Amino acid sequence: MTAGGSHLRTSESQPGAPATTSAPAKGRAYVATIEGFVGSLMMFVGSIGTGWIANGSPMIRQPVVIALRTEGWGVTVSTVLLTVGAMLLIRSWLRLGQRLADWGHRSLRSVVIAVSAWSVPLLFCVPVFSRDVYAYTGQGRLVQEGQNPYEVGISTLNNWFALGADPAWAENRTPYGPYFLWLARGVVGLTGAQPDASVLLFRLLAGAGVLLCVIYVPKLAELHGINGARALWISVANPLFLISFIASAHNDALMVGLAVAGVYFAATRHYFAGILLVTASIGIKPITVLLLPFIGVMWAGPSASWLRRFLIWGATAGISLAVLVISGIPYNLGLGWTWAIMDPTPGYTGYSPSGFLGQQVEMLANAIGLPGGTLATWLRTGMKWTAIGLVLLLMFRGDYPRAVRRMALAFTAVVMLSPIIQPWYILWFLPFLAVTGIRDDWQIRSLYVAVTFFVVFGAQDQLSVWGFVELPIPASSLAFVTALAFTFYLLFLDVHTRKLLIEGRPTDLARRGWQWVAERLAARRAESR
Repeated sequence: MTAGGSHLRTSESQPGAPATTSAPAKGRAYVATIEGFVGSLMMFVGSIGTGWIANGSPMIRQPVVIALRTEGWGVTVSTVLLTVGAMLLIRSWLRLGQRLADWGHRSLRSVVIAVSAWSVPLLFCVPVFSRDVYAYTGQGRLVQEGQNPYEVGISTLNNWFALGADPAWAENRTPYGPYFLWLARGVVGLTGAQPDASVLLFRLLAGAGVLLCVIYVPKLAELHGINGARALWISVANPLFLISFIASAHNDALMVGLAVAGVYFAATRHYFAGILLVTASIGIKPITVLLLPFIGVMWAGPSASWLRRFLIWGATAGISLAVLVISGIPYNLGLGWTWAIMDPTPGYTGYSPSGFLGQQVEMLANAIGLPGGTLATWLRTGMKWTAIGLVLLLMFRGDYPRAVRRMALAFTAVVMLSPIIQPWYILWFLPFLAVTGIRDDWQIRSLYVAVTFFVVFGAQDQLSVWGFVELPIPASSLAFVTALAFTFYLLFLDVHTRKLLIEGRPTDLARRGWQWVAERLAARRAESR
């Protein structure tokens, strides 16, 4: 390998490829940036009335907060602001891509400015779309009090419910790695487990992961002959990334940032640094252990014998495991994180391919007198094993210059064929697909569909509204209708975005995709009733 990375190439996209198949308005990226900033501000205001506030937070005693969370008008306004702000971010992202269509030398600066501007209001939001960040505080308290989060849930803590965590975490072991537990303990040590201060510090940690992506996504893209600005726009500037990793403060942001940095270093012949960075990523969340075999592929070299490949794979795994074993000594954490890989969460989500297909199989089988539940379970199990088979195939077969692409496809297979997919899971592999090329056809349109679906889903599914508040229409229904109305506007009324979403050669495919979005959201609404 060479430091310049000429050994790693893909042909999925060209460096100067336009972002759209239409003739977009060029320049004036600041217009889209300002529009997105307004959307983020709207989300910030809306989060005060519908975001997740811990019971122990002094915020809930503030008059403005009380009005927005207990009065019908306050919840209604907050819901509309949060939803419209999120949808406005989607439009801003699409328009930014159009305005930077030539992806010239100044486009990277424009994307970085947009990411920064859109992130600032989200940095101060009440947590939205998820409240996992409050569970982080509880797990930090467990470590601080000498308990092992791999053995007990946060319900063993005094006054744990005041932390704001979802009760589902009460008895659950943590699936996170030792390094994140170290960080969580540090946050609790600094804040005394005060909920609001803890959220802010966890957001800053997530922001560090976003910053790593901003730095290394363009660099890794250029190694593959892909325009760095476009790759950054696809993977980091998209609203699902910013909402999930900044507003929701998911620790996945740090996991992804370290993984991207590690792959970049490995791709530029700094193999040991790459292994250590990916190991650090595993220490945040173990799923990125999947990347290690492909780091080994890069280390072994293009003409490596099978013996050398197996030796390098063994060395890569050995270095990483040794570091993690040593890292488990503090606080007696051991290798408790391995349960998250060996014993995944049971169940499925209805919008995952595995969950959706399983539901259809179960329904059809039951209709003809067959054991639908059993057949659906077999199907989902088969899809998981198919993902494992694809990972092995991509490890052993494929061109050496496409090692990162093979890794991206393996990561995608594991996530997409899993029975459980949370909205932010697609962000695990998206940067690696972006840096190796996402074509300007059905591929980019599929991303538009996925991002819109998960933003709409989060806007109506994750609202914190007290049951005693009287509303003319339930907040989740109001958010759902508002989001669908905005989606209709983007698809059919907005002369700019409709060119991206449904016009051009893949029209039928795009329309089927948007129809699927509407059907899945409607099904989810029906399930929640």
